[in-house]
Amino acid sequence: MPLWTLYGLLEGRATTRWPSGDGPDGQEGVLGMPRFDASRCDEGCAACAGACPTGAIVVQSEPGERQRLEVDYGRCVVCQLCVEACPTGAASSSFDWALGTTKRSDLVFGRDDAALRGAESPAESRKGFRRSLHIRHVDAGSCNGCESELQALNNPFYNLHRFGVFFTPSPRFADLLLVTGPVTYAMRDPLLRAYEAMPEPRWVMAVGACAISGGVSGDGYACANGLEGILPVDLYLPGCPPNPAALIGAFLMFLGRSPRRSAGGRHGE
Repeated sequence: MPLWTLYGLLEGRATTRWPSGDGPDGQEGVLGMPRFDASRCDEGCAACAGACPTGAIVVQSEPGERQRLEVDYGRCVVCQLCVEACPTGAASSSFDWALGTTKRSDLVFGRDDAALRGAESPAESRKGFRRSLHIRHVDAGSCNGCESELQALNNPFYNLHRFGVFFTPSPRFADLLLVTGPVTYAMRDPLLRAYEAMPEPRWVMAVGACAISGGVSGDGYACANGLEGILPVDLYLPGCPPNPAALIGAFLMFLGRSPRRSAGGRHGE
């Protein structure tokens, strides 16, 4: 008997029961997206905005009104510099990993105070894909951080296939185009050709801050600001990079198999 077969029999099941049952999600103790409490901000303070390398934080002041804090998690690279710079604790670290959303506006805190409205029903065109989804991944200039997390989806712990979600090498068999990276000019045409080769219905997922907004490389000499203005995006997952649990959560939410947990830049159960 091969050694690894014997080892597997002795160790038993390795795949976590999460998210359908009790079990670890593999992200215990891992620092997540920073959280903000605008009520703790000092008037005139913009230390967090000054420290942010991607312009994800904006402090706006209107005449006669209290200044307003706006945070775009679609630009956040989870560097925690805002937490270190904040003198009042208005910005704080958390262990909350990024959550997927179908609306770009739901990644912005401070602009829309909408509360979570529970589960979001999938569009009619997605209802036939609840149990099976095929994904074509295109690296459009990533640093390979997102790719490292994507590879972990197929390890024994996460075992993505148990959800009926598979990666396919050909866009002609794909339902979802998953894009990472800020979309370099060299990758723009290959990306568009991959999208055009996909059959209808087809959807696009922007994974990571780079694909959503360009990240730290956005608007540079060699790349665009992510997928904005290039392809229509149906699913956003921020982070730098988003972890495997966040990816699984986004897939299941998109398919209507788990509730939406993010709205107006706020997180909830």
